[in-house]
Amino acid sequence: MTSETDPQQSASHSQPGSNSSEPKGSGNKHKQPSLFDALTPIFALVVMLTAAVYLFSSDSSSGANQIALIMAACVALIIGVKNGYSWKEMEKGIVSSVSMATGALLILFTVGSLIGTWILSGTVPTMIYYGMKILNPEYFYAASCLLCAIVAISIGSSWTVAGTLGIALIGVAGAMGLNIEITAGAIISGAYFGDKMSPMSDTTNLAPAVAGTDLFSHIRHMAWTTVPSIVIALIGFLFLGFNTEIPATGAELARTMAVLQTQFSPGLHLLIPLLVVLALAYKKMPAFPTVIVGTMAGAVCAALFQFDNVLKFVNDPELLPVIALIKGIWIAMFNGYTANTGNSMIDSLLSRGGMGSMINTVWLILCAMAFGGVMERTGLLKRILQSMLVFVKSSSSLILTTLVSCIGANLITADQFIAIILPGRMLKVEYTKHGLAPVNLSRALEDSATITSPLVPWNTCGAYMASTLGVATIAYLPFAFFNLVCPLISASYAYFDFKILKLEDMEEAEAVAA
Repeated sequence: MTSETDPQQSASHSQPGSNSSEPKGSGNKHKQPSLFDALTPIFALVVMLTAAVYLFSSDSSSGANQIALIMAACVALIIGVKNGYSWKEMEKGIVSSVSMATGALLILFTVGSLIGTWILSGTVPTMIYYGMKILNPEYFYAASCLLCAIVAISIGSSWTVAGTLGIALIGVAGAMGLNIEITAGAIISGAYFGDKMSPMSDTTNLAPAVAGTDLFSHIRHMAWTTVPSIVIALIGFLFLGFNTEIPATGAELARTMAVLQTQFSPGLHLLIPLLVVLALAYKKMPAFPTVIVGTMAGAVCAALFQFDNVLKFVNDPELLPVIALIKGIWIAMFNGYTANTGNSMIDSLLSRGGMGSMINTVWLILCAMAFGGVMERTGLLKRILQSMLVFVKSSSSLILTTLVSCIGANLITADQFIAIILPGRMLKVEYTKHGLAPVNLSRALEDSATITSPLVPWNTCGAYMASTLGVATIAYLPFAFFNLVCPLISASYAYFDFKILKLEDMEEAEAVAA
């Protein structure tokens, strides 16, 4: 489970030749878009996003990027009108696209509440406290990556890992004076490796279903690209750990831990909300109710174990203690927690969370999905993918085309499920024509669509990771080693025809097994 979007719902909206590009009963009134038509909104988007970053720098995601996406969507709408699409048809495309992101948006809001109650309850401070005691700064980045990978394999969800262990590891890095951008890259690298290799992940089930192979054949074939990628990532994080100067001295770390001890009284009992969420995720409860239950568990822990801290947080002596307790939990859920420990570093680490903190991210996703919806409904995305088939001359070029088309779909549609389904279904026949086993397609889909989704700022995955970890996508992107290396390894395998399974070889192996 990488996000909450329903893969089957995504599939129904993304089938080539379906009403995503040609509504029923439309007859021949729609002109087929030219390649120039299809590329014009993309060019407009690139220009406007570049201008947004130039003019607003790191603040571009607070509104400038959203405007760029909406204006690019307007360009696509104009082209749609030129090609005979009515506003009503294109509006349905926008609504359909936005509806696919509804689950992810609900999770974003509830994760904001979860962070707020987990800080108020002492759960996050406890994880930071024990993390500082256990984790060696030199091995911290690699250990963070490995820990997230193990948990993600167990529960099949990169989102849950980032929303639980991830926020704690970011806190530990900040307390130790380590680089939070590198830490975020390590968290995402481990989380996405585990998510990809877990049979409980929705994308890991979706890719073989689209390609026409079975789950465990897909996972075995995928190991050839993912295992070398995570090994390279771990080596990279070890290198950074050993060559990073640790600014925090032993005395500073001791003072930080003393403040946490005084303010929150860390203890293993405060980890109950974390254990609840991990247990529910392992049992395959859907993400939204899992996070809701985790939020409530944090609220209960705050009421039971942090009563005085909650009253201090509310700072309203006129209220009855019970009423103040309810108000404090309520504030943490919608507006987050504001720390006032007297230690500026801890205050900056723990002053976060709340549904309100996710507004910009939700705004970004809505604008991105609107752009993707217009591109898909007017056939512009399909036209781009079809034009890429011109470059398919061999098995190697077919796999490379798959990788590029999935990454492009991630950029255009802002949804990893569409990036798996649409190119997968369009290219499936080509794999059969070239005598390639379907596991090659399913692996290419995951090595590109799934892996690169958190590297796109306006993609649901990239926006989620940035908001949850509190690190901008562009800032952690250079350090998401696994996500950067895996598509390159997959492309090199294709180029050198290494570990590319032929259709007849797979059929022979299945016959022997039978």
